[in-house]
Amino acid sequence: MIRLHLPTIAAACALAALPLSAAADELDPTGAWSAYSGGQAPLPPMGWNSWNAFYHDVDEEKVIASAQVIVDSGLADAGYRYINIDDGWWLKRDADTGRMVIRTATFPSAATGSDRTSFRPLTDRLHAMGLKAGIYSDIGRNSCGQTFGHGNANNPAGTLAEREVGLYDHIEQDIALYFGEWGFDYIKVDGCGIRGMGADNPNVQKGIYREMAPLIDFDSIAKTDVPAVKDLFAQVGQALVRHNPDGDFLYSLCIWGSANVRSWAKEYGNISRTSEDIAPYWGRMLHNLDSASRRALYAQPGNWNDPDMLFVGTGDFDSDHPAEARSHFSLWAMLNAPLIIGYDLRKATPEQLAILGNRDLIALNQDPAGNQAVLAYDTEDVQFFVKTLADGTKAVALFNRTATPIPVTLTADHLKYAADGEIALTDLWSGEASSFTGEQEFTLAPHETRVFRAAGTRALPGGMYLSEMPGRINVAEEGIDFPEPDPMIHRAIVPWQNTRSNGERPRYTGWGGARADSTPYGQMLRIADREFLTGIGVLANSRLEVRGDGFRRFSAMVGRDDSGSDDGSRVRFEVYGDGKLLGASEWMGLAEPAKPLSVDTGGAAIVELVVRGDGKATRPVPVTWGDAALLP
Repeated sequence: MIRLHLPTIAAACALAALPLSAAADELDPTGAWSAYSGGQAPLPPMGWNSWNAFYHDVDEEKVIASAQVIVDSGLADAGYRYINIDDGWWLKRDADTGRMVIRTATFPSAATGSDRTSFRPLTDRLHAMGLKAGIYSDIGRNSCGQTFGHGNANNPAGTLAEREVGLYDHIEQDIALYFGEWGFDYIKVDGCGIRGMGADNPNVQKGIYREMAPLIDFDSIAKTDVPAVKDLFAQVGQALVRHNPDGDFLYSLCIWGSANVRSWAKEYGNISRTSEDIAPYWGRMLHNLDSASRRALYAQPGNWNDPDMLFVGTGDFDSDHPAEARSHFSLWAMLNAPLIIGYDLRKATPEQLAILGNRDLIALNQDPAGNQAVLAYDTEDVQFFVKTLADGTKAVALFNRTATPIPVTLTADHLKYAADGEIALTDLWSGEASSFTGEQEFTLAPHETRVFRAAGTRALPGGMYLSEMPGRINVAEEGIDFPEPDPMIHRAIVPWQNTRSNGERPRYTGWGGARADSTPYGQMLRIADREFLTGIGVLANSRLEVRGDGFRRFSAMVGRDDSGSDDGSRVRFEVYGDGKLLGASEWMGLAEPAKPLSVDTGGAAIVELVVRGDGKATRPVPVTWGDAALLP
């Protein structure tokens, strides 16, 4: 066992001599937390967005009426505060000044009597209602409505230049206008203008819009200019800081899982879309769910995974499908997804408002620990999601993905509770209380999600397994040389294509990223035939930042995972506290037994877990931090 409390000269010399396959500055500890800390998103945002309810046909009456329902129904008191105007609000960009012009025919309060339209009367009205206001734009020259909604009546008008309403070449001017002058609190920035305005766009061919060579190729990460995409979104973030000196803003990135955004969004904004648009169909909900469900280590207070807005109220989630509506809402709550309603609330029934307003489910989503639920059981048919709450209790969701009833068994191991202790359950939909010891059987109805709050005796007294607290972890480096599409995401019929294409193919990069209680590629954590029910699976040449405050020791069993190939390469595990080396393993190869690595962290604010490769690997090397835990 290695127990170092201070770096030794030998250790420092050995470290300096390491052969690295990743650049040193990527793996060298910083002693700092590098995830995004700007804006106002310590908890996932909650509110309403016009798009799923009205698409381009948004107007002031609909926005205010929806806001009034939010207030009158008690949803505002439950936490729903953001009222977000999506695509369709703009008329044009003024040709002389570059200033955005609002469509006053649909937003009459914007006609202020001067020659300059303003959303200030609308944002002031929303603020007076105790709400916050959000606006929409695109990182390109043109919006998604212009890129894919050809001929829509609410698309911008005017000359070719006046129809260029996106942020491109106007970032500073537009952000100053939206936040400094108009008083918005939230911006959703889409990416259609840098994806679909190439020479093959029919309206580009007609001369309606100017061609912009795509920076994003949705079907090819190799043909996507990731640095250029990152730079544009970084510019928006910098402008938001300049024009919100009090930090009162929320920045939503919407490039739908493309451009390897999963690995870098946490450095740039508050929420990031993990897939293309959701649709009111069960299969599409599964698709969007899966795009975020295995990414618990990529969400923390301040930045959250966004599988898109709620479709409660519509299609497969309407009044005739209460089980599906409850499942949709439950799963988004467990994932710490933004709870953004996408429904015409003027039509909402009391039952639908009760689903959206379930305070117990909202409390899971808004729990201050910020832990996205981790998959404790994962199949195509049934999934168990478990999250650790700030008070030390657990929430568990038992999800039937299928259209047939399924018997399931929940065990103490799933919850990381002691098998011989009583486990108390409270059903968060029915309020029913029950208890069990060891394991408990349930039968899940078709498409049903049972959600419980659970209390029991912890399997690890005093400490916390790292996989129980993903909100304390930032994947600073994931060890992926070339991003690959994730094949585990459910592929449903794409509503806007039906079966005209050759099917929905894996598209969103993220295959091989860090996982809780799983290898990067979805296998059981295993070192030299020894299985670990809990731990962190990642690739060699990775660095994890862990908030260590409140604990004084780190402990794990480490080694190369059995799921890797026998290429003769070796790895070394290192633990740092506030930038100082605290302990390290020897160099380890495949099939070597797991080695204990335990260090006194001294209460370090940031504990960093580094795995270095020896540069000899011919393909990615899965490694395991088995039973990884912070201890008192």
